[in-house]
Formats: sequence, structure tokens, C-alpha cells
Amino acid sequence: MQTQFSVHVKILMIAVLFLLAPAWGLAQGVPGVTDTEVVVGISNPLSGPAALWGATGLGAKAWADYVNDNGGVHGRKIKVILRDDGYNPSRAMANLNEMKGKIFCATAILGTAVLHTTKDFFPDNKIPLIAPYMDVRTFEKMPKEKLRWIFVSYPDYMDEAEFLTTHAVKNLGAKKISLFGQNDNYGKMGSEGMHRALAKLSGQAAVGDTVLYDVTERAFSTHAMKLKESGADTLLIYATPSQGALILKEIAKIGYKPKVLTTFTICDTIMYKLAGDLWEGVYPCAPGSPSIPGDPIADRVAGILKKYEPKIAGKEFIALYGALSMMQTVEGLKNAGRNLTPESMIKGMEMIRDFRPEGMGAPITYGPDRRHGLNASRLTQARKGLHVPITDYVIYKPLY
Repeated sequence: MQTQFSVHVKILMIAVLFLLAPAWGLAQGVPGVTDTEVVVGISNPLSGPAALWGATGLGAKAWADYVNDNGGVHGRKIKVILRDDGYNPSRAMANLNEMKGKIFCATAILGTAVLHTTKDFFPDNKIPLIAPYMDVRTFEKMPKEKLRWIFVSYPDYMDEAEFLTTHAVKNLGAKKISLFGQNDNYGKMGSEGMHRALAKLSGQAAVGDTVLYDVTERAFSTHAMKLKESGADTLLIYATPSQGALILKEIAKIGYKPKVLTTFTICDTIMYKLAGDLWEGVYPCAPGSPSIPGDPIADRVAGILKKYEPKIAGKEFIALYGALSMMQTVEGLKNAGRNLTPESMIKGMEMIRDFRPEGMGAPITYGPDRRHGLNASRLTQARKGLHVPITDYVIYKPLY
């Protein structure tokens, strides 16, 4: 027969178990989370036409390894699942479906076409997506209940192209501007921004031609001739690094020598290796974050990344951008606390205010009603192997 004391003990034990159940459930019930580990998924083009951009995933993983060597986050190590999608939306979706149930969140997913195809995967599966790289307008019309799972710190191609075009006219004396770009929203948003700027400039410069290429193309002699025939004295480039270098070589072959300004996605000094001397004097735009190689802080971070992943040597800027995505992920994990769930991670990301990872770049801010944490850029010029800033950061209005 139970004594009154034993009944009280049992009641007390049940109460303790009830209070501890949420914590135990977290380790057992949240995909990608255990008491000692949190799993982050990345799908990147490690091969294919945009393989150079795969350094983003390598940079993100390298930073996670560095964080792990310094104790992890709230006692958990970050495990990165990195998969190659070849810049192909179908392969990216297959990668994400393979990761489903294994990852807690995703970061550094890359490609306008890739994100257009996969954008609903993240809210539909309650997986936070942090700092992807694509046309940011991909998410602009997403319902609010889905958008709350997305956190973006990427410049808008349209705003950037308007900035580049305006600078070209007002500061470089451009009289007619054409654009060479990828045949998706990457290139098309650049073209729209160029047209928007020229309309505002009220006849100070003319519109040339928009010449688009398909992502698998490598022969650009016809494209080069169209650009030359447009009569433009200035050219905007919205392309992958390899295809940006190829068009520069083709226009040089036919003696076409416009002033060249490029989107930030090819603001990496590896372009000197790809395009040779043709890169000297080009005006690459840089994003609001991270800082560019040559900046002491950026060089310090790049040194850390190369220690953990030597393959990023020569692709430091691209790797820094990937590291920035992981830095935001880590900040969100810190803010979320030990009691880690998708909802606590969302709240942790919403707590990020004026965040400059490792002191790099312009400040990033998220909030309950803000998912576009940074929309900014600045112009640089390629000079003797470096990209030298020639403007301050230009901060555009966040889109959502």
C-alpha cells in the first residue's frame, strides 16, 4: 500500500518530467537538431556554368568549421550538408528534397532560376532560409505567412542597375548604354533598371540594346557584334564570371571598346585571371556586404576561410559572401538560444539589428515586418589587380 510520502514523490517526479519534456522533445523532435549538433543545408553550383560561384558554399562551410573550433553555438556544433546542383533548378530541388528531414535551416542557396523553382520549399517545410543569392524580387509577392521564413541581405538587381546607369551618365560621360545579360530575371532585372534610370535622366543618354544569352552558351561572337552595332559607348554586364570574361574577349576581338560596368556578382579579382588585361579599368559594383578583398577586415576573414578550405584561394570575394550567409545564420542561432525550434530561429533572426558581421560591410537589420535586411551597393574600379572603392555605400529601400 502506497504511503502518502511515496504518492507525493511520484507526483513530484511527474511534474519534473512534464517540465523537462519540451527540452527533451527539442533534441528528438526538431529535424536537424540534437543536443550537440545543428544541421544546415546548402545547394550550390560546384560544377557547371556557374561553378566559380560554388565558392560561396565552400566559404559558408569554412566559417562554420571556424565557429565549431571556437565552441560552436550554445554547445552545438554546426554540421553543413553541401550539395552540388550545377546551377540547375531541378537538381537543386532534388538536393533539397534529399535534405528534408535532415536539416534545421538552409543558407547560401544560389541562383535566380534555382530560387524561383525552390522558393516555396522552405516555408512549406518550415525550414528557415537565410541569406540566399538571387533576384530579390523572387520573394516580393510571396504571401506574408510564407515570407516570414525567408531572410535576404542581397542587393536588388534593378536598383543596382539604376545606380550603375546613373553613375555612368553623370560621372563617366556615357551617352548610350547597352546591356549584356543572362536570359532570366538576373539579366532582365538589370535591363529594367537600366531603362528606369535612363527614363529618369530625361534624354541625357540613349538606350542601346539588351543582348541576352542562355546559361549554357559559350560562343558569343554574334552577341558581341550586336553590342557593337548598338553604337553604345558604355556596357553593363549581368553574367556569370566565365561568361562575363568571354564577352569581354569577344568584343575586344572586333575592336569594340566601351566603358564597362558590371553587377556585383562578378566583383571578384579572379576576373583578372579569367579576362586578363581586359579587366583593368572595368567598374565592378560591390554589394553592401561583405567588404571586398584588400580591405584589412575582409583580408583577415579570407585568411581564416583559406585555413579551413584552401580551394577558395583566388576566389576570396565569392567565399566571403558565402561566409556572410553563415555569419547571419550563426547570429540567428545565438539569438534563438539553447531552446532551438524553427520559431525560435525566426525570432532570433528578427532580433538582428545594425549587424556588421566581423565589422564588414553596411549594417544588416531584420524585424517582424522586415525580411530584406540590406539592399545596398557601392562602385569600385579594377586597378592593378585590386577592386578600389570609388563611391560610398548607397543604401536602397528594402523591398519587403
